[in-house]
Amino acid sequence: MEKGTHRPVLLREAVAALGCRPGGFWVDGTVGAGGHAEAILRASAPDGRLLGLDRDREALERARRLLAPFGDRVALRHDDFRSLPEILEASGRPPDGILLDLGISSQQIDDPARGFSFQEDGPLDMRMDRTQDTTAATLVNALPARELAAIVARYGEEPAARRIARALVAERAREPITTTGRLAAIVARVARSRRRTRTHPATRTFQALRIAVNRELDGLDRLIEQAVERLPPGGRIAVISFHSLEDRIVKRALRALARRCVCPRDLPLCACGRPDLARLLGRKPVRPGAEEARDNPRSRSARLRAAERLPGGTS
Repeated sequence: MEKGTHRPVLLREAVAALGCRPGGFWVDGTVGAGGHAEAILRASAPDGRLLGLDRDREALERARRLLAPFGDRVALRHDDFRSLPEILEASGRPPDGILLDLGISSQQIDDPARGFSFQEDGPLDMRMDRTQDTTAATLVNALPARELAAIVARYGEEPAARRIARALVAERAREPITTTGRLAAIVARVARSRRRTRTHPATRTFQALRIAVNRELDGLDRLIEQAVERLPPGGRIAVISFHSLEDRIVKRALRALARRCVCPRDLPLCACGRPDLARLLGRKPVRPGAEEARDNPRSRSARLRAAERLPGGTS
């Protein structure tokens, strides 16, 4: 895949999971460069409509150019997908499907100026929304060692989190850590694995800082619940995740909505007052096929989970 080119992951599978059709209203809560949104609009032609949200203004501009041929069938908005419940309340129309692609785009990864990757040296930024104040450099240079270690351990699942945090604190005392290259070099010195692996020693730390900077997991479970509550019967939600932390939250949130009723399963009607809110579409997540994984190696960790809103039931 050409560097800087973003190829939407599980494209056909996501469109199928949403059940796209003419006349519907769809929400892409993480529209990115617009690849999934374009496929949804084509599948819902000639009159399906789409609302796309994203925190990254640069991504929104790319999506705007790609989706321009669809005219007033698409509306794009600079916003965090966690604002979706309020946005839908104000719109007055329930969506027929909601897509959340929780991954980071190739354009973000491959642009050194964004600071998401250690492949090329760049400023230690990692903000999806560059209007916010907190960057990765803010965290690395200001947090106590204990808090840094907690972030790296929790969001990176890094066994050497404490050693890494102590090294960062020692190094920043000499000179602030402001570039991706210096951060990666510091981490590599203290976290290099004895096992032979192709994964760079700083990979988990970079993931952890990115998640912390962008608050990627904050409120995700509640957002999924609120999104499903706002679907009409038969409406669907599809969520694509890229690492185990995200996928566990998505899995638990959807299962909780599909198993709210505590009545015996042979009871014809719910008597507990907590009817199931959703039906899971598949017992296991959908993964990229061999061809997609080969053509787009960054898709290999992707998982798609989906659910359909059931009639009845309230929050």
